[in-house]
Amino acid sequence: MNTQNQHTGQPDVIVVGGGIGGLSAAYALARKGLNVRVLERAKEFGEVGAGMQIAPNCTRILHEYGLLDEAKQLGVLPESIVMKDAVDSSELTRLDLKDLEQKYGFPYMVIHRSDLHGIFLRACRRAGVELLTDQVAVDFQNSGRGARVTFEDGHVEEAGVVIAADGLHSVARKLLVDDQPVNSAYVAYRGAMPIEQVRDNDISETDVVLYVGPQCHFVQYPLRGGAMFNQVAVFESPKAMAGEDDWGTPDELDAAFEGTCSQVQQGLPLMWRDKWWRMFDRDPIMNWVHGRIALLGDAAHPPLQYMAQGAIMAIEDGWVLAEHVGRQLATGAGVADLDWAVALSAYNAVRPEHCRRVLTTGRVWGELWHLDGIQRLQRNAIMRARDTYDYTFTEWIYGNTALFPDDEPPMYPTIPLDSVEVAEEQAQEPRELVTVE
Repeated sequence: MNTQNQHTGQPDVIVVGGGIGGLSAAYALARKGLNVRVLERAKEFGEVGAGMQIAPNCTRILHEYGLLDEAKQLGVLPESIVMKDAVDSSELTRLDLKDLEQKYGFPYMVIHRSDLHGIFLRACRRAGVELLTDQVAVDFQNSGRGARVTFEDGHVEEAGVVIAADGLHSVARKLLVDDQPVNSAYVAYRGAMPIEQVRDNDISETDVVLYVGPQCHFVQYPLRGGAMFNQVAVFESPKAMAGEDDWGTPDELDAAFEGTCSQVQQGLPLMWRDKWWRMFDRDPIMNWVHGRIALLGDAAHPPLQYMAQGAIMAIEDGWVLAEHVGRQLATGAGVADLDWAVALSAYNAVRPEHCRRVLTTGRVWGELWHLDGIQRLQRNAIMRARDTYDYTFTEWIYGNTALFPDDEPPMYPTIPLDSVEVAEEQAQEPRELVTVE
């Protein structure tokens, strides 16, 4: 067992799970003066994956935590998000991220997952958070003094409150709902490489570029100050749709992107082909609290990736809970006098509804991105009609994180696809198959 920042006695808070969500929550609560212990199942702290996007609703929190400058040094502030059609590479719409920063007060950033995780890990160490590894939680229970967690080796940890940030396959979630992850039948391939490898591939070194295509999409953006380049290829697996166990394989990757434009075709050979990520989420649940045990991050709301809000929601979760704790402490109450029922109730009143919106919208956006035929052309027409500086579709998500239900902004209006007329013969035009030698 690896121990760091070892304390004696019972902590105020136990966080089970040392990913981005768990560490950010631990740091948020430690900043309020609480004694926090994080227990991570892996043998060392770390994150897998490649790039990720963090929007102004997250960079605002990083700024409050004093971590934004460090993140800027490790990440990239792109100039635009550009959506293109993956078949013909035509531009559909864009967000001017410099203007977006002016509107929301904080930047849109792309960063390597391990870099953001490292930022929170170092912050936790500075704040005195106790960090333990090789801790596999097998049971969560409420107790007379709070809540306890039993671990695989038989030992028990107890605290005034337990935050279960134990991911998609959360053990604690079973206390609240008997559900299973939902298989989207989509799979993601990733690849990050030195920028020199892709400079001849008709890429943008300053933008996030998203190519949306029939049952597939492809994302590109720079990382680590522009020294690296990140790519993500996502597609629907026919094998998964057929119920086969061996799905998402490299042959399916290549087949899924047949007929896409040259920019996508040039990027495909650079994807990591020895590992892929099958895309699951869970149906939203509206209660995350069981006594003194609270779900956080993917344990509560694992999303599909279309809105790039998964890690952000987890960071927001910890910020909201800590803010409600801080409001009690600001009245002169000591840590020992915290009314956790009040803080957890306030957290539970606002976060599940916000994350329900993100989860369900992510599913809808995934369907929208992957349209074919006439519906693809209708979508393209609607996207092209959007003004670059129209923030109707981001207002509900990129603004300040709501602390109370009444703070949650209204959703954006929907535009029916069939509100656009498209000539049927356009949808039947054969696609040109583009290959790369």
